[in-house]
Amino acid sequence: MKVLRIIAHLDMDAFFAAIEERDTPAFRGVPLVVGADPLGGKGRGVAATSNYLARAYGIHSATPISTAWRLSEAARRAGKQPVTFVSVDMQKYARVSENVMRIVRRFIPRVEQASIDEVYGDMSWTGSYEEAQRLGCRLKEEIHSEERLTASIGIGPNKLIAKIASGYRKPDGFTVVREQQAEAFLAPLSIRVIPGIGPKTEGMLNAKNIKIVTDLRALTIHQLEGFLGKRGVDLYEKARARDDSPVEEYSEPKSIGEQETFESDTLDSHTLLTQLDGLARGVSNRLHHEGFHSFRTVVLTVRFADFVTKSRAHTLTMATDERAVLRREAMRLMLPFLDQRENPQRKLIRLLGLRVEKLSCEVNPAGLLDRFFTLPP
Repeated sequence: MKVLRIIAHLDMDAFFAAIEERDTPAFRGVPLVVGADPLGGKGRGVAATSNYLARAYGIHSATPISTAWRLSEAARRAGKQPVTFVSVDMQKYARVSENVMRIVRRFIPRVEQASIDEVYGDMSWTGSYEEAQRLGCRLKEEIHSEERLTASIGIGPNKLIAKIASGYRKPDGFTVVREQQAEAFLAPLSIRVIPGIGPKTEGMLNAKNIKIVTDLRALTIHQLEGFLGKRGVDLYEKARARDDSPVEEYSEPKSIGEQETFESDTLDSHTLLTQLDGLARGVSNRLHHEGFHSFRTVVLTVRFADFVTKSRAHTLTMATDERAVLRREAMRLMLPFLDQRENPQRKLIRLLGLRVEKLSCEVNPAGLLDRFFTLPP
């Protein structure tokens, strides 16, 4: 007899912005963006979160803050409310996240925190979608009562469907998709709802007139593999609502990294190598704080002023935790970007990122939240 599998995905609504609105009455009812200082349109960071009023202007997470500023100014000139920009207060958001996750665990014993504001829960033990929905409603009510914040929940037969369902009726939504409904639920949706389909893949598929999940299903597994390699096989399964990935109470991070966007694009070697040294220090500190004993792979990411991004990696023959080794390998990967080998056009550099992979040892659960607090570039 097949065991009934019921998975929930809870996603807080516009989390950072909602916390700021909750704590500052003046922010309520106005377009709000939490992120870098726009500096009158010259800022170089990104929007971490925008509320739904700001999203109506086209400002979303990871929108360049300079673009957010221009969209705000366009709205102002059209007679609409301009955006209020607020700097990130990650310590406050971390405290609220801990509170929310504590509430979630009262209702769902087995959970997997996917990020600072989203979590999966295995609700198979409830025995029915009706009981899972009842508990989910109580969970939403409890979060609203204790934290004065709203969350959206999706319930489905697997993590894939649950996650898509949680975003289906945002904000403050609740969508239940039973196993027999899953394929029909996906069919009319944009292919972008499928994890693994980003803007580039979407553009490539759209060019082949593949725009919704039904179109994707019309392709054979061999066609998708031909277009996208191994990813195509995965998308073939996901388009059919298939996902066997378990809810893991703790998922060990695959990498630890830091990155820095510069105030001004540069190719000054002293500036770049100094920043790289600081990134190595930050990565090393996080490695030990999160309880890892060693790493084997070092990855450098370089984003040029024209937003072309390149990554280079080197895997050591033996694992290490020495900061000096990390610095040395980072410098070796960086140097070709300062000359003709990796930068023949002498393009200025906008961002540097450094991360370590192939980590070993048990992680310190107290450091779990830290890995969720890196903002996008």
